[in-house]
Amino acid sequence: MMGTRFILYLMRGLTHLPLTWVRAMGCLLGWLLYGLVVARRRAVQVNLHLCFPELTPMQVRDLSRRVFVRFSQAWLDRGWLWHGEPAQVRARLKLSGAVDELLGDDPVVIFAPHFVGLDAGWTALTQKVPRHFTTIYTNQANKTADAWILRGRQRFGSCRLFGRADGVKSIIASLRQGDPLYLLPDMNFGPHESLFVPFYGVSAATVPSLSRFARLGRAKVVPVVTRLTPQGYDVQVLPAWSAYPTDDVLADTALMNARLQTYIDAMPEQYYWVHKRFKDRPPGEPDPYA
Repeated sequence: MMGTRFILYLMRGLTHLPLTWVRAMGCLLGWLLYGLVVARRRAVQVNLHLCFPELTPMQVRDLSRRVFVRFSQAWLDRGWLWHGEPAQVRARLKLSGAVDELLGDDPVVIFAPHFVGLDAGWTALTQKVPRHFTTIYTNQANKTADAWILRGRQRFGSCRLFGRADGVKSIIASLRQGDPLYLLPDMNFGPHESLFVPFYGVSAATVPSLSRFARLGRAKVVPVVTRLTPQGYDVQVLPAWSAYPTDDVLADTALMNARLQTYIDAMPEQYYWVHKRFKDRPPGEPDPYA
């Protein structure tokens, strides 16, 4: 715990540095992690080989290093996101696009893919859009880090973080009352209640929560894609998906992955490739990370 407290103390200290310095430190940290965290480096490279088979081994290594750099830069950015002056945070977060989709009181499920800037996107919405936002939170094993993350994500606006124990009914009731749900459904959360649908042409265990929450909450789906930039972050609100959800949960989940691919293709180094996206396999298929 003492080590965690020291790291968090350093994170608060980053708020006093120019952003260019913080990003330079993130670059160095990324290179260091790329060299030291062998298991995660291999996971990133396996993911990239599967999703971008046209890349050469050298291109995969180069992209892998950039993934670690962007991941580290975004991690250090949480220092100023969660401890910097509100005016500083507001200036570094650019909210653009179809922001009107989030206004009013219509039920909304926000599709927020796992790009490295996902916390910046949440912060921009809660700071700049006058609505009561909700999201789903998984408690961390490290209690000190858990408390820090919870405080950071509840820093601005009026928001609620649902725990896994709160259950689906509470989330649906909140949606129907007009509280937008910031949902991150694009990871492999295990085979339980997941569907196998293509992701870059590879069968991937995918939770169908986007379609189900939208249907049960009578909500529209609005994607929000966050890009790390030299000035901070661009948080782009995209138009609501038309004719979504349908009665076909499998087709809806496959469509989610297909549209996610177009977002990733625009900035592949900023996606959360450190996650073992293809660990769970259909019967008979081997674990590609083994």
